[in-house]
Amino acid sequence: METTTDTPWLTADAWFAGGQRIWYDAKSARVLTEPRPGVLKVFERATPTTKDATWLTMLPGFPDGSYGWAQVDRLLPAKLGPRLYVDPVGQGDSDKPKRYPHSTVGRADLVEALWRHHGVRRTVVVTFDYSSLTLLELLRRKSRPEITAVFMVNGGLFADAHTHPWQGTPMLRSPLGALGARSLQRSFPAFIRGWKQARMYSRNYNPTETELKELWSAVVRRDGARFLHDGAGFVKEHRRNATRWDFAAIARELNGTVPLYVGGSTEDPYEHRQITATRERVPEARIITFPGGHLTTSEHPDLLADAIADIGSCHGVEEMA
Repeated sequence: METTTDTPWLTADAWFAGGQRIWYDAKSARVLTEPRPGVLKVFERATPTTKDATWLTMLPGFPDGSYGWAQVDRLLPAKLGPRLYVDPVGQGDSDKPKRYPHSTVGRADLVEALWRHHGVRRTVVVTFDYSSLTLLELLRRKSRPEITAVFMVNGGLFADAHTHPWQGTPMLRSPLGALGARSLQRSFPAFIRGWKQARMYSRNYNPTETELKELWSAVVRRDGARFLHDGAGFVKEHRRNATRWDFAAIARELNGTVPLYVGGSTEDPYEHRQITATRERVPEARIITFPGGHLTTSEHPDLLADAIADIGSCHGVEEMA
């Protein structure tokens, strides 16, 4: 089985051409209008808007970054928005500095900086994969702007419910993973072997060579394969911060003020226990299930786009003129 939509696959080059690289000072967590010593460039796709609109903030997964949303974005209503996508430092078309302290806190700082930069006052936040942790940190901070709803898909919500196969993030974080990342940077066949071993898809889904080449292109962009090793420690980071980033505790603090939606895939080997835990610990959350494996963004972008459009329109995201 291949992708459920007949629309031509959006290439990585086309996706990145639709955004821009902007100056970002990680130390002060500010977007800058001109370069200064030590600042970085990060990639964003942001819809220009002149009205006081509710934004749709789309936070990316590991390791494909904002390009992971490309097939979903093209299936959303054309004028639904404004929308904001971002590549954290180390991913996609953002800079890849060596020895950078990648962290959930740093990614949350970047999102807040972009919200301030664009004057966002209200937003629905959608996360895929590890950016659920970024959102949990933002909710714990009681960040501004007002978050009108959240939708977290195939992400970690409870530190005791991760089930990552060894071939996935545990291997990538190992010394063997560091060596493997260097070979993946140079070799598309090596990437295919590693990606398939990581069990990202359901048993019946066979990604096309075009799909895999574009994914590889996004991952290795600007020497990006190193992030496979450098960024793979987020599960251990979650465990170190289990109390702070506990979905049930945050839901109790919110006390019904932010509608909570959680998405899960039926054949996801990475985060399937999060759905059971959510049903038990956060019964007020609405659960949306999808067929297929972990990469719902690739296997069923149409179903995911429909769910995002419904949630967005229910919580203030409108079609722009």
